[in-house]
Amino acid sequence: MISLGLEDKVVFVTGGNRGIGAATVALLEHLGAKVAYTHRSDRINPYGMAIAADVTNGSAMEQVVEKIEQTLGSIYGVVANAGITRDNFFPKQTTSDWDAVIDTNLKGVYHTLMPVIPKMYERGEGSVVCISSISGERGNVGQTNYAASKAGLIGLTKTLALEAARYGVRANVVAPGFIDTEMLQSVPDKVKQRILSEVPLRRFGKPEEVAWAVAFLLSPIASSYVTGTVLRVNGACHT
Repeated sequence: MISLGLEDKVVFVTGGNRGIGAATVALLEHLGAKVAYTHRSDRINPYGMAIAADVTNGSAMEQVVEKIEQTLGSIYGVVANAGITRDNFFPKQTTSDWDAVIDTNLKGVYHTLMPVIPKMYERGEGSVVCISSISGERGNVGQTNYAASKAGLIGLTKTLALEAARYGVRANVVAPGFIDTEMLQSVPDKVKQRILSEVPLRRFGKPEEVAWAVAFLLSPIASSYVTGTVLRVNGACHT
């Protein structure tokens, strides 16, 4: 049987209790990884070790990393997935909505990675996958705050890849298009039909399809020479 080499690797996923995060946790466990994930709601994923924590709290994330390593072992992979939206047209964007999105989607990744990256450097291995978005690459109406956070995440990851390579640590981005999750389901049907007409594959993506892209980039076998890249999972909506 062909393996991705993730058996018994410890992987930490933020926002792993729903949508893309939940699909990623489930797939990684099926591939043999030992997975822990954070969540902020009462909904629990049946897969992985659940830890209630908020990525906007730096000290809490330090405690999460410590708990994972004490319970499961040294962290090999991180999937920075936690994210929120507060959509509105730019003139109607409030400072609180702007700050909430930036604090979770961008600063939250800083809080997630800071306790882990030095440990990866010391061990000489590791793989980071940050979940950006098509909005961060091309923009999206009503999402100035979200697009800014996701574009910033691409810049963060590309720079980290350059710095981390000498330590044997890789960093990559998965940029999903329009994926059939709760975030998309909240969009009015009329708008969803317009979006769908722009997707050459003529369908929305599935969370599992994004999860496979994440697993590929985490793999020490399949993507061992891949770092600093953006892997688009968008049905050719943006190429």
